[in-house]
Amino acid sequence: MTSISNSTVGLLKAPQVLALRGAGDPSASLSIQGKGSSEEVRDKFTQFVGESFFGQMMKAMRSTVGKPAYFYGGRAEEVFQGQLDQTMAQHLTKASASKFADPMFERQFPQFAKDTPVAGLNDLGQLRRQ
Repeated sequence: MTSISNSTVGLLKAPQVLALRGAGDPSASLSIQGKGSSEEVRDKFTQFVGESFFGQMMKAMRSTVGKPAYFYGGRAEEVFQGQLDQTMAQHLTKASASKFADPMFERQFPQFAKDTPVAGLNDLGQLRRQ
């Protein structure tokens, strides 16, 4: 899995209150500034959830299979399998992680989820059978 930097973790935190402008003014508003766009936070969250889920799934699957008696590559094969599992987890994340990460995102970050458009009945005409 790819490492997640501190700046990426900062994107996933809730927006922070920076200042109150004009405390005595009746038209004063609360200034809130997020560190990233809703789409960027959603993408990073989906990437994290998907790669974590699929990475652990691959690890559990590999642990159920024993080492072969013949044609075992030793430590080099184990390293290659780890890299292969990481690559497969990244591709599976791009293909299908949003199916289960999006509902989690909406529950975890409702302040960002309200910005995303909801598909309506008008969008059904765009669906095509492949």
